[in-house]
Amino acid sequence: MPQTWYVTFEVHKRGTLPKRRSPRETRTFESEAEARAFAREKFNEGLIVFAGTLNPFLPRRLIPSSDIPSWIEQGTGDNVASDDAKRDPER
Repeated sequence: MPQTWYVTFEVHKRGTLPKRRSPRETRTFESEAEARAFAREKFNEGLIVFAGTLNPFLPRRLIPSSDIPSWIEQGTGDNVASDDAKRDPER
């Protein structure tokens, strides 16, 4: 399966170099769920996080840092809802 999602996050300055070439790092993922889990980790570390879909994947999505908390919670809510449905078949 091709990589369709990316998560970009700020990188803490390390080492003795006076300047970094890029203050951010990007990782790619095959699914939105994997990207969301990774973004949750980085967000919980206190880092600034962006996410989105890679070209030519459609529909294109961009999740800016201001929307990351709600995007992360959407995934948590989906898992909770599916777990509740498994426990209570009458729902």
